[in-house]
Amino acid sequence: MATNGSSRYDAVIVGGGHNGLVAAAYLARAGCRVVVLERLGRTGGAAVSARAFPGVDARLSRYSYLVSLLPRKVVRDLGLRLELRRRISSYTPAVRDGKPTGLLVDSGDAGRTRESFRALTGSDREWRAWQEFQGMTGRLAERVFPTLTEPLPSRAELRRRVADEAGWAALFERPLGETIERTFADDLVRGVALTDALIGTFTHAHDPGLRQNRCFLYHVIGNGTGDWDVPVGGMGAVTDALAGAALAAGAEIRTGHEVTAIATDGRGDAEVSYRHADGEATVAARRVLVNAAPAVLARLLGTDPGPAPEGAQLKVNMVLRRLPRLRDPAADPREAFAGTFHIAEGYRQLETAYAEAAAGRMPSAPPSEIYCHTLTDPSILGPEAVRQGLQTLTLFGLHMPARLFGDPAAKERALAASLAQLDAVLAEPIADCLAVDAEGRPCVEARTPPELEQELGLPGGHIFHRDLSFPFADEDAPTGAAPADGGAQGAAARWGVATAHPNVLLCGAGAVRGGGVSGIPGHNAAQAALADLADLAGPTG
Repeated sequence: MATNGSSRYDAVIVGGGHNGLVAAAYLARAGCRVVVLERLGRTGGAAVSARAFPGVDARLSRYSYLVSLLPRKVVRDLGLRLELRRRISSYTPAVRDGKPTGLLVDSGDAGRTRESFRALTGSDREWRAWQEFQGMTGRLAERVFPTLTEPLPSRAELRRRVADEAGWAALFERPLGETIERTFADDLVRGVALTDALIGTFTHAHDPGLRQNRCFLYHVIGNGTGDWDVPVGGMGAVTDALAGAALAAGAEIRTGHEVTAIATDGRGDAEVSYRHADGEATVAARRVLVNAAPAVLARLLGTDPGPAPEGAQLKVNMVLRRLPRLRDPAADPREAFAGTFHIAEGYRQLETAYAEAAAGRMPSAPPSEIYCHTLTDPSILGPEAVRQGLQTLTLFGLHMPARLFGDPAAKERALAASLAQLDAVLAEPIADCLAVDAEGRPCVEARTPPELEQELGLPGGHIFHRDLSFPFADEDAPTGAAPADGGAQGAAARWGVATAHPNVLLCGAGAVRGGGVSGIPGHNAAQAALADLADLAGPTG
């Protein structure tokens, strides 16, 4: 499929994040001439590892940090050398009868989890409800996940695949809060169930637009199990493997090349303008795959991006001298922090925090989730850091929308309030456990939505580029129906990656079935582009 001419390509990929690298690898392996243009001086986008603190040899997954949605198919197809490790599901501290306790959910030990539910609630009622709820989501995961790397099904087709009318109604038709409130009686258990619906999505349990349902769905279907795994070597190991696969297949990767405009009439070649250290240039391509948010694509095309997306999270990275002790005397910190450690995430707490943030106020008790990467994978630490017994903590704060950070002092308030909620469940302040860097400063850094926009180009700091979509064709959306000719625009629509221009495709998180560290939109855009290019080449191409 390759074309002649040093500045003409089969495909230009705008953005060298993980999805762009997946697309590049698939296209290059199919014999296409491909170039990736990345604004930053490195590939990986948000899925990178970095030494965040001077003199501290810990390679933190600075932005995104866990893997659930990356299909094994992509790993096999691209020959990725990648190791993912399982972890305990979660620990949620609580106070009952004036005494500290907690709920441990261990995905590998059902009996132990049952005992934890019984100790917290006094009966098996919530445990049985939890089992039923997990069974329902597990059945949906098994049936929905395989469709994510297939042509986009219609709503009716996916409903037939699911073959569970109660489950379909619970996740695709009615606000998730209805199912949670009908299923569980305990406020803490309700909150633990709801949190997957709020990661990176500013919404609430009864949102009639079902943003919470869409977010929840993507958080519980990964690889048909919903397990969230730790990438050995950190998130940078994932994107390094993808970059290696793309380069080995023959793709060109140019970092420090910022795309400034895309010009197209929808027919023939598109022209991509970019700037780099030596000046400005233009490259032509039969297909342009955009691993950037739809709002960014609109600006590159010179069109109206529409309402701005809004991210809603606070990301905090820490390095500790040691793990802190917990108020719950029965909890082992090495187990509690090995999975998802829920803070201020009771059901009523989550709803209160949302209402406060929606009104433009910093949540009085910010909800967040913490995990310790080094308990599962110490390989991100250098030998001296291992000898010192250092550990990492990642805090992901919910209900922290971009609107709260217009005041320069808001970031410090958000960080202080979030750490105060952590301190409330510890037997010692987290500040006493922080390591210090080479300049004597505590090893803690935070990133707000405006900072994510500045550093990574995420509009409004939205980690999914825009609100997630259900994984079926939307008949009302411009990308949802193939044109009568069934040609290039049809292929893009069939794979959920279409834009208003047949020769420009979305390959990032803003595509249908995007979001998370998955590679799925990169895979799907590559499949659509290959169909397009085969059609252009004709029957003998």
